[in-house]
Amino acid sequence: MTSRTAALRRIWHRAGPILTILAVLLAVWYASAVALNAAWAKDKAKRADTVLTFSELVSDTMSQDKPLLPAPHQVAEEIYKTTVLKKVTSKRSLIWHGWITLSATLLGFAFGTALGMLLAVGIVYSRATDMSVMPWVITSQTIPILAVAPMIIVVLNAVGVSGLLPKAFISMYLSFFPVAVGMVKGLRAPDQMQLDQMRTWSATKATSFWKLRLPSSMPYLFASLKIGIAASLVGAIVGELPTGAVAGLGARLLAGSYYGQTIQIWSALICAAILAASLVALIGLIEKITLKRMGMLS
Repeated sequence: MTSRTAALRRIWHRAGPILTILAVLLAVWYASAVALNAAWAKDKAKRADTVLTFSELVSDTMSQDKPLLPAPHQVAEEIYKTTVLKKVTSKRSLIWHGWITLSATLLGFAFGTALGMLLAVGIVYSRATDMSVMPWVITSQTIPILAVAPMIIVVLNAVGVSGLLPKAFISMYLSFFPVAVGMVKGLRAPDQMQLDQMRTWSATKATSFWKLRLPSSMPYLFASLKIGIAASLVGAIVGELPTGAVAGLGARLLAGSYYGQTIQIWSALICAAILAASLVALIGLIEKITLKRMGMLS
């Protein structure tokens, strides 16, 4: 076996499963587009007193202006037009709208991470906090965000807070929970033998925290951060919906729903998914570098 063949096999072992799943998803998407858009195509043909062949039916379902389900190539074309062919500063650019949403996402994620870590430290080091706060932390996540978001925005607007902060607070509301739960699990990861060893060295609680508990919590923390950043993005988009926003991916979803522009809606959804995947991948890269420097990865 040549080195080139071996390299190609390694690449296929890594990318093959992903490409296979993507191919299956695209096939299902195209088939669903034909099935859902066929009714409109048949109705047009009936009114024109014509009979569509199967190829004509498929062609029509792939090129409708306002399809029930746009085909993948229609969404890809819309994304290309609103990213590559539009200036970044244009209000029709998905990059511009994505940056608006990303700003709220990152700010809310920072707030949520800080709040989650502070709560976790309090829960681990204080039994009273554990017994009183943890149930409320869990209960907070049972309230639908669509019900909470308008109230947060109305209250903050009443006290003169508007713009980026209301969306950031909604993102924080969704992102602090996984961080808090993951951090609690991580801070409690050291076993009793390790804690006893720290006591034999007369280590203070602060020393035990920085030298034992915090390093042990890193794998749990990064796993929860990946969930938190995705939840934060969802919160930012949801925060744009009840305000009638004119900027952000949520605004693109609103505008598309108002005018029945399903292709616009799907392009915004796909861009939001790409943005979330990129943020999770970035945290994964930071995790790999951090754990490697700490000696937890070879």
